[in-house]
Amino acid sequence: MNTNKAGITDSRQRIGNQIIFEGCATALVTPFKDGKVDFDALGKILEHQITGGIKTLVLLGTTSEASTLEFDEEDAIIEYAKKRINGRAKIIVGTGSNDTKVAIQRSVEAKKFGADGLLIVPPYHNKCTQAGLVAHYNAITDAVKMPVILYNVPARTGMNMTPDTVLKLAENPYIAGLKEASSNFDQITALAKKLDGKLALYSGEDAFDYLYLALGAKGMISVAANAFPKQKVALADAMKKGDFKKGLQAHNEMLEMNNVLFCEVNPIPVKAMMHHLGLCTDEMRAPLTTIEKANREKLAAAYKNLKK
Repeated sequence: MNTNKAGITDSRQRIGNQIIFEGCATALVTPFKDGKVDFDALGKILEHQITGGIKTLVLLGTTSEASTLEFDEEDAIIEYAKKRINGRAKIIVGTGSNDTKVAIQRSVEAKKFGADGLLIVPPYHNKCTQAGLVAHYNAITDAVKMPVILYNVPARTGMNMTPDTVLKLAENPYIAGLKEASSNFDQITALAKKLDGKLALYSGEDAFDYLYLALGAKGMISVAANAFPKQKVALADAMKKGDFKKGLQAHNEMLEMNNVLFCEVNPIPVKAMMHHLGLCTDEMRAPLTTIEKANREKLAAAYKNLKK
């Protein structure tokens, strides 16, 4: 037994330096119909993802409207997706909470249903110190003992996970990656340099995917891929091969759409786009509402331009 700098006390083989995924993962929406999870539509969406070349799916994150889902709904979604995918893609489950005890409970449950990894957002509303972040994540990984991707999204949580904190957490054998969505490029470039060879960096902003990948990120967790998996996979594949010109072409093709898909709070626009494509309804759970007419028209125009 030994104690490392992150405060983890045991002799476990490191998992964190094993990359959970590379390329494009989709931050999947949750389709609703008449107030309930629409599993028929979920099945259609999952097949759309697989056909589009997606090999990693992220369930129960921000895009999934997880904050409005009951725990039994969450369990049913994981169980359904696991059976429907049947090994054709990895499944990463969002289990973050502002209560460490609840985050542990949900993480253990996700593992029970067969998740390949976890995406865990920092505590929100009550927040905590950077030391509190380290303690929070270490407590979760000590309990669940499976790969975890950190998720830094200050616009949602009201707090920023600093590069120094990420580096400290990278010493935890179960921390396998960081989804960075701070939009702070001083921080992003610092992370790309400091995490190289230590932790997988993932883009958490569709509009910046090309830049992240050019800096050495291993991939992205994409909202736009819900509707346009082939286009996002094309970008990731080109950049993995070092074809920056082809990657830039793929990025520019999606430029207008990436921007319009965030004209309102995520996932309102992407659900409207998926409704336009016949994949699911655009039903939201309160307090979110369906997209405003003017923005629906912007989406339709962007789609028309994308198809040219």
